[in-house]
Amino acid sequence: MCEPAVLRHLRRPFALLLASGFVFAAAVSAHASRSHVPIDASVTIVESADEPGPVRRATADLLSDFGKVFGQTPSLANHMEGSGQLAILISGPQRPYAGIKCAEPTGGAESFAFSVVHLAGRGQVRDVICLTGADMRGTIYAIYQFSQTVLGVDPMYLWTDKHPEQRNSIPLPANFARVYPKPVFRYRGFFPNDEDLLTGWIPAPKGEKTGIPLKVWDNIFETILRLKGNMIVPGTWIFPDDAQVDAASKRGLIVNQHHAIPLGVNVARWPKDVPYNFSTHPEILERAWTNAVATYKPDAEILWSVGLRGLSDSSYASLDPSVRDNDPLLGKRISDAIKEQMKIVRARYPRAQFVTDLWQEGARLMQNRLLRIPPEVTLVWADTGYGDMQDGAKVAAGQGAYFHVAMMNGNANQLTEMVPVAVIQAELGRYIKAGATSYILVNTSDIRPVAMTTRALMDVAWGGVPDGPYADAAFYRRWAAEEFGAKSADAVDGVYREYFAAPSLRSSLPPPGLTSAGNAPPPTPPLSNVPREEGDQHYHSEIRRLLLDRLSEGQVAAIPSQSPKWTPPRLVPGFDEQVSRAMLERDIRECEESQPRWDAVWQHAAAAKELVDSDRREYYQAAVLTMITINRESNRALLLVALALQDDEAGDGEKAWIEADEALLALDAIQASMRAAEYGKWKNWYRGDWLTGVFRTRELVQAYADHLRDPMAKLPAPVTWTGWEAYFHIMEYQGDRSVDVH
Repeated sequence: MCEPAVLRHLRRPFALLLASGFVFAAAVSAHASRSHVPIDASVTIVESADEPGPVRRATADLLSDFGKVFGQTPSLANHMEGSGQLAILISGPQRPYAGIKCAEPTGGAESFAFSVVHLAGRGQVRDVICLTGADMRGTIYAIYQFSQTVLGVDPMYLWTDKHPEQRNSIPLPANFARVYPKPVFRYRGFFPNDEDLLTGWIPAPKGEKTGIPLKVWDNIFETILRLKGNMIVPGTWIFPDDAQVDAASKRGLIVNQHHAIPLGVNVARWPKDVPYNFSTHPEILERAWTNAVATYKPDAEILWSVGLRGLSDSSYASLDPSVRDNDPLLGKRISDAIKEQMKIVRARYPRAQFVTDLWQEGARLMQNRLLRIPPEVTLVWADTGYGDMQDGAKVAAGQGAYFHVAMMNGNANQLTEMVPVAVIQAELGRYIKAGATSYILVNTSDIRPVAMTTRALMDVAWGGVPDGPYADAAFYRRWAAEEFGAKSADAVDGVYREYFAAPSLRSSLPPPGLTSAGNAPPPTPPLSNVPREEGDQHYHSEIRRLLLDRLSEGQVAAIPSQSPKWTPPRLVPGFDEQVSRAMLERDIRECEESQPRWDAVWQHAAAAKELVDSDRREYYQAAVLTMITINRESNRALLLVALALQDDEAGDGEKAWIEADEALLALDAIQASMRAAEYGKWKNWYRGDWLTGVFRTRELVQAYADHLRDPMAKLPAPVTWTGWEAYFHIMEYQGDRSVDVH
């Protein structure tokens, strides 16, 4: 029997919903003689004026989505009496029309349902499509899921540039009814961290009181909600009254703080000459915590992060000599701080909810039973930036996860995808199996470079890990089909698999150095089954380290640039000749071993471009070809610089100059590929590349090449940046503001 066109149109999205754990429900009052309800721009969207503001914002997005698909925006009415023959009724838990028996969400908090109700003989309206939510966010998810499932709007369209297919009408089955159960993870959201690209892309207008324009922040909030998230950490070093904090609340999101700014205290702006020491001056920190809590707007929905770290994401031990090399006392100080922070919050918010993130030393202290976390605080394990959760197989029910799909640490990936989908599914699947589903925060950095894995993680956060041994391959093929066209799916699946297998694994931890805050580096993380590969930052950090060490004869100074006022300049730790030679040989060995893999994945990705839909090739350039080019040519540049240094040391300056010049060509190829990814609205996207710093790498390689050609050429200043140049830009809107400790 031939399949009706309407079912062919809807079969694939609905099959995907089933695969994600969504549940079919019986049709509600559907008219048996009608096979479908045609949807077009003549539909009326009915929404009570009593619906909360965040729901009305989502409805405005739905109206916009209709306009993209049908070329015309439908009417919006507050009452059914103002509707045409077909109405889409948006309804939260307070059902405005008792006579219209919409399907009820029965899955608990944030669940929602779809249904069609036929109203024969009841006035002008003939059919009502119900989008009903169990609560405010359930209603928002119903709106966005309808847009995704029926209208074909990509939930990541703001980052993938995917436009829905234009239609005259869409036939919806008359028995269209779905019930979506509550999510797997309770709290689910983004942390746009180290947001240099987002900051440099479109500078915020003066007076907005934010570093990223509120319009871009609203795009981020919309993306979270379309992916059925409910939470946001709205930036790295922010104050509680920054404009995006209130804007997130108005979008219906829960505001959270990350591990380095418990209760929202912006420790990167700690006032100069004021002690930060909970052992000797607890009253100062307590005043800062109290003032931060009081700064939040009283109607904001907040998930409070508690804990104790040092200034600017360093360990607290770096600032309190009494706990240095004394883990029991460090654990006690952190535990006491959490108790005091909870007391401060509950004085103003008696029903407050709390989490604590076990970042770096936190995991070690918890593993050794040196932290006393109250049972009402959700304990959140973190990875090291590679998706390798650091719970040591001790994760337990009621806990949660802080997971990176991008990471700024000088060695991981910040400009490109980093974590294979199989790792996301395996690690979060382990947490789901343990019942540790209270919280999942994904570090997205600048979002656009990691759109694919962000989508993969949020899919798991809502619906769990898909069944089957090849769930990651199924995701790659689905992503490719949606974003690049069905013909490319198999080829692009192969490209992604090769891409994640191409970099060299880290044969050792990075050399002794300094964190961006200028303190001692974190301790060696525990072993994990998840491999840690060399990322896009590794190549550039290593090139600059090698060349600065060579050109300054080891007298490299780390300049904190516009870092917190308490951070002094310092010398970078040096290495003896034997260690330096071994590290250089390691770079050559690793880069030579991985370069053929990078060349192969590039060739396959370039060939797959021919299978990509013509209108999606710009995005393919940005999301796949530029991603591969950054890693492939960065690996090549490091290899050539390392060889040049080796040949220079051996006395062959001419060969060294040729290799340095070829490294410049590799870096030029990266910048050309970046420019190709800056089409349309993405103009100046890479202007804010202050953290990985491809442009700085090129400047230094050029200086080295000039020096090889002419020993009298001017040398660069023997300094390296600690990352704070980026934060000068990111926090520039804050002026000289400091944390209120009075």
